[in-house]
Amino acid sequence: MEAKTIEISVKGRPVSVPSVQVKGRTIFAAGGWLKMASVRDEPWLDGEAVTDPEAALEKIRHAGLNADIFTFAQRLPDPKPRFDYPIVWENLAAISTVDCKDWWENRLPQETRKNVRRSVKRGVTVREVEFNDELVKAIVEINNEAPIRQGRPFWHYRKSFDVVKKDYGTLLDRSVYIGAYHGNELIGFIKMIYMGEIAGILQIVCMNRHQDKRPANALVTKAVEMCSGKGLKYLIYGRYVYANNTKSPLTEFKRRNGFQPTLVPRYYIPLTLKGRLAMALGLHLSFKRFIPEKLHYVLGNLRARWYQRAASGASPVEERAGKASESPDK
Repeated sequence: MEAKTIEISVKGRPVSVPSVQVKGRTIFAAGGWLKMASVRDEPWLDGEAVTDPEAALEKIRHAGLNADIFTFAQRLPDPKPRFDYPIVWENLAAISTVDCKDWWENRLPQETRKNVRRSVKRGVTVREVEFNDELVKAIVEINNEAPIRQGRPFWHYRKSFDVVKKDYGTLLDRSVYIGAYHGNELIGFIKMIYMGEIAGILQIVCMNRHQDKRPANALVTKAVEMCSGKGLKYLIYGRYVYANNTKSPLTEFKRRNGFQPTLVPRYYIPLTLKGRLAMALGLHLSFKRFIPEKLHYVLGNLRARWYQRAASGASPVEERAGKASESPDK
């Protein structure tokens, strides 16, 4: 069996990688000096990513993916490890949606409940939206509002209508779009994927100029209500903490919206000598976990300022010169 080439997205850009099919799942190999074999679209699959690891390992080896390590994770609602392979506990940002009232009254901070009410008072309405050309045009406008989001270049900034339609038109059979409107203007949206007993937020983006209307809080609340209404057990929004940066703006957003850290096992299976050595030294995990938490905050601020300067077209020298020329009376 020979590996086939597929296209994946890396930082918003298409990349071709070798892959193999295993029981309805696509496993691909990617990476630099250490190549990882992973399950395509793993966070968005309907059901477990891997049910028979031995069958997957056999096909990976026979297909010649040249991977050093094979990794896959279990998913909620059953986090109890099922396989006897090396584990790293992966933290997810999760809301239990079994009891929406309990989440609202006991797990959502009071300030966020106030923000949801403020959103209504300031004219924001939230509803499920059909994926069509009108929605895509509105998404393009939101994406093009700012080149930098969360201190990083925004991957979807200035993408064409056709590219945005392709990017956002995936998994439509299990997707729902929730829009926040001020009048007739879409000022924020969520793309949510249904995955059996759970759902996951693929993306949430809101207009910066309408931040005072708190559309993001209203959108998350609507998503929780919809999941609870369908009898789902969890709403997931990526990881709760990335590396060990517990004070990142994204983690703080999740905390304020009632998400809680929830652990699931991620398995790492070495396939080569390089893979075994890398795992023994902990090199298969992100190097960012070695950075002290306080330094994460400092580096994050410096990176955000650098990207913002680059986006504005001003160099650090030009920016300092501009500040020096300002009148002290201003």
